[in-house]
Amino acid sequence: MKTSFNILFLLLICTISLQAQRYLGVSPTESGGPLMPEQAGYDVTFYDLALSVNPADSSIAGELTATAHIVQPLEWFVQQLDTVFSVIKVEMLTADGSAKAMHFKHHDGELWTHFGGTKQPGEIVQIRVSYSGKPRVAQRPPWVGGFTWSKTEDGQPWIATSVQSDGADLWWPCKDHPSDEPDSMALHITVPKPLVVAASGRSLGHEANADGTMTYHWFVSTPINNYSMAINIAPYRTIEETYVSVSGDTIPVTFWVLPQDYAKGKILMPQIIEHLAWYEKLLGPYPFRADKYGVAHTPFYGMEHQTIIAYGANFSNAPHGYDILHHHELGHEWWGNLVTALDWRDFWLHEGLCSYMHPLYVEHLRGIEAYHNTMGGPLPRIRNRAAIAPRDAKTTKEMYFLPPDYVESEGDIYNKGVWVLHSLRYLMGDEAFFKALRRMAYPDPAMEKITDGSQCRFATTDDFVQICEDIYGSELDWFFEVYVRQPHLPKLNITRAGKMVTLRWETPDNLLFPMPVEALVGKSRRRIAMPNGSATIEVLARDEVVPDPDNWILKKD
Repeated sequence: MKTSFNILFLLLICTISLQAQRYLGVSPTESGGPLMPEQAGYDVTFYDLALSVNPADSSIAGELTATAHIVQPLEWFVQQLDTVFSVIKVEMLTADGSAKAMHFKHHDGELWTHFGGTKQPGEIVQIRVSYSGKPRVAQRPPWVGGFTWSKTEDGQPWIATSVQSDGADLWWPCKDHPSDEPDSMALHITVPKPLVVAASGRSLGHEANADGTMTYHWFVSTPINNYSMAINIAPYRTIEETYVSVSGDTIPVTFWVLPQDYAKGKILMPQIIEHLAWYEKLLGPYPFRADKYGVAHTPFYGMEHQTIIAYGANFSNAPHGYDILHHHELGHEWWGNLVTALDWRDFWLHEGLCSYMHPLYVEHLRGIEAYHNTMGGPLPRIRNRAAIAPRDAKTTKEMYFLPPDYVESEGDIYNKGVWVLHSLRYLMGDEAFFKALRRMAYPDPAMEKITDGSQCRFATTDDFVQICEDIYGSELDWFFEVYVRQPHLPKLNITRAGKMVTLRWETPDNLLFPMPVEALVGKSRRRIAMPNGSATIEVLARDEVVPDPDNWILKKD
């Protein structure tokens, strides 16, 4: 059982972080990177998207209205929109409700709209873009993204979006950078009957149209990553439950599932509730109680779309008795959606923290021995070829893949991230470490009661370091400098001269690394302080010294 679970955990990590990512070269798009000055000059507060989806020819037609606050003088309003689309018109909405046609240019994935003058800080603008075309087909969803146009067993359309690596501009105009989330967003999605639309946010109902289509209205009441906004379209049936949060709020929980798998969905639903309860106990209340928690059955493996998790894991359990895909994607509601990396350079905060939830859940189910066994899964996959938290701005492509061609996959934000947290737990101790996890999710306990969106925030690696230091009561820069700011692992060297044993950390560029080492000395355990990265201890001549017998410390062999 332990070996089988290790294999399954490794397969999950590989599937999420490695295997599918070899296909990056299919898509010329990317997301994030240095923020261009024209986009730094405005802050998006609201998006309103009306979209018609035509499965017959795999096309869409949309109208996107962006509301933004000007924060720097601007002559141009710059958005991203994939070049596969034709922009029909761009208008600026005025205070009296009229629409003024604007001069624009759409080239190389960027949509530049000229204000006809200079907008000043403090002004609010509304820009409406009408566009149409055939969106990019996802070559390897969700990693190489776009639209997935699939079919159910009886031949009905089964459609989903997934754009994390490539950006939401693959299907709607937006400011495609992780540092700017709208405070809220409205969607009005029109599809042929009898298809159903499951989307991010809360349902505001649906209506039948004279042309045989249905329009579904959704509203996201909290900030949301552009890539985390998703639509899922199929002849869904719904499985509905209510869950009482640790906050006391009642949360609607809905699983949109294909009719032929309705019975399997019913079996999975109790696990969904169990996973919610476990995460809440560990990290605090589910963040999006004002909207819902939703799971949508998708034609690809999975994705952490806010309040509408994409689920395509074929209703399979790990040997320890739980659905590992659902558990992982739900974790992103805290690590990724509640707490969002300000720049993709800190993407390990999403994937490392979320992936570490798996061994913690195994420990909850089966105990500490099973936890340690599970930690063996990602260890041999660590590559150590690039820092998992570099200091310069990065795109998704740069954080997921290796230069120079960005085709070979890189999984250290998952695998190494898991082990960094494992070693941090050892260093801090359980009480401080688990308190730090909860404070990373909710820095102030008062935030756990908030549902209006102000509980959501951007974060950096430095923020995480500061939280850990505040709780631990000592500086931890040295730990993160070695483990996340550069790629190479520390090595523990041991020399012995009679009864004297010297332990010394060898680090790149002689970085300070005062990591204490627990050692098995004879039949007893000792925690050896290493204040300057080394220590000498006296032992009995007959005693063998085994450092780190439980393999808590990430180090070079």
